Amino acid sequence: MANILVCDDDREIVDAIEIYLSQNGYKIYKAYDGEQAIQILDKEDIHLLIMDIMMPRLDGIRATLKIREYSSIPIIILSAKSEDTDKILGLNIGADDYICKPFNPLELVARVKSNLRRYTSLGSLTGENKAIYQVGGLILNDDTKQVTVDDEPVKMTPIEYNILLLLMKNQGRVFSINQIYESIWNEDAIGADNTVAVHIRHIREKIEINPKEPRYLKVVWGVGYKIDKEQA
Repeated sequence: MANILVCDDDREIVDAIEIYLSQNGYKIYKAYDGEQAIQILDKEDIHLLIMDIMMPRLDGIRATLKIREYSSIPIIILSAKSEDTDKILGLNIGADDYICKPFNPLELVARVKSNLRRYTSLGSLTGENKAIYQVGGLILNDDTKQVTVDDEPVKMTPIEYNILLLLMKNQGRVFSINQIYESIWNEDAIGADNTVAVHIRHIREKIEINPKEPRYLKVVWGVGYKIDKEQA
């Protein structure tokens, strides 16, 4: 079963999350600021991190930025801030998901399971229907879960990888924001625009020479996104 690190300066919240997730069989590690979280990540085999934003010593924003320098594990931001700008900030710094306090325990568990499922799928070499997808210098190897651009490896989070895989499996097909969200997150696309747009931008920054003039991942204005079969 997966190891989950919960980081929040409110010990009651950490203990509550431990109860909810332990009941589902997860092993919980605890941290109360960003520095402690990074220390635990360096020592333990952690599969998912739940990170509060407002914390002493090292807050969740700076901690997430540091973690993303060397790790692609799923990160769920947990914060009392519910405005869209705060959600976008969390995604911009590399988080995979965002939950607002007070949270529904069932929703928290569901999001943990969903993010772990994507992460496990990304790291697994077993299964069927694996293939290599290529468009110009962009290659996605679904056997090894590797992405390269002009022979250079590209490091992606599980969500970024799965969005790119969806588009490369269906080259030439345009996917709306709602279709992308429902395919990747496996839930109804309610307020999905900002979430999908942020991840699309991250993918472009990693695979495009000039993200403002994308060669691979293109927008069809008013419709959605696609990856063309042939290069222009």
